[in-house]
Amino acid sequence: MQFKRIKRPISGVLLLDKPVGFSSNQALQQVKRLYQAAKAGHTGTLDPFATGLLPICFGEATKFSHFLLDADKTYRATMRLGVTTTTGDTEGEVLATAAVDVSREQVEKVLQRFTGDILQVPPMYSALKHQGKALYEYAREGVEIERAARAVTIRRIDLEEISEQSVVIRVACSKGTYIRTLAEDIGKALGCGAHLTQLRRLETGGFSLEHAVTTEQLEQLSVEQRDAVLQSPDVLVRDFPAVTLDQDSAYYLGRGQAVWKSGLIPQGWLRLYEESGRFLGLGELDADGKVAPRRLVVSEKIS
Repeated sequence: MQFKRIKRPISGVLLLDKPVGFSSNQALQQVKRLYQAAKAGHTGTLDPFATGLLPICFGEATKFSHFLLDADKTYRATMRLGVTTTTGDTEGEVLATAAVDVSREQVEKVLQRFTGDILQVPPMYSALKHQGKALYEYAREGVEIERAARAVTIRRIDLEEISEQSVVIRVACSKGTYIRTLAEDIGKALGCGAHLTQLRRLETGGFSLEHAVTTEQLEQLSVEQRDAVLQSPDVLVRDFPAVTLDQDSAYYLGRGQAVWKSGLIPQGWLRLYEESGRFLGLGELDADGKVAPRRLVVSEKIS
């Protein structure tokens, strides 16, 4: 007789170091099985080709995962100069090759041109939808879809390493930035073309890869040790001001009512806690000067 595994109503945030070759959803499902979690979601896709930081949200933390979708990201990207491919990375076919003759000074000068607000044309090999179908599906059929350029912001690009045909850069950028496209555009500006050979996400929304764990490490841990790795759901909204409510106010807030809170309450989103320190969720100051519930958590096992 086969027994169905019981799903656990656990909440928290796992900082995962995604391995190469796994889609974000495949990594999510693997971790979800390890935790036997009833509910889980990730906070923005990483290509199978890429590795690095992928925060995974369990249970009540999924209510706040969209805040990381809009967050800035930092990547380390390795570019192969002199070769362009159909996908902009190693998974595509070679389109063209060219001689490489660039100096460090030339590369640094070109990188400066891509710092700040720039326009990018999304790559055909992306998950963007056109008439309900992902662009990469069209690309695999040999169909080219016209794409409008999108505005993104490159906060900073640092040249970390350079060799005869390879360049390693560190890029801090806004959401929606395609590092493959950035590498192709840099290669074009250098006059030799380029594609990505490695891509690693180092930071997102204030979280760092330094605190992430791999699936292999998780597999070696006991259930209790895995739970201890999780961070509380409120880390996803830690940039918002914190407000503590007394027991009565927390009770009525939990039933969907706006409550009074003495003192000066800032405008915008608020992190709400009861006096014991338990995270209640997010609220906002309403027109009557009360703290109104906006997105609350239910009481379950929260790391």
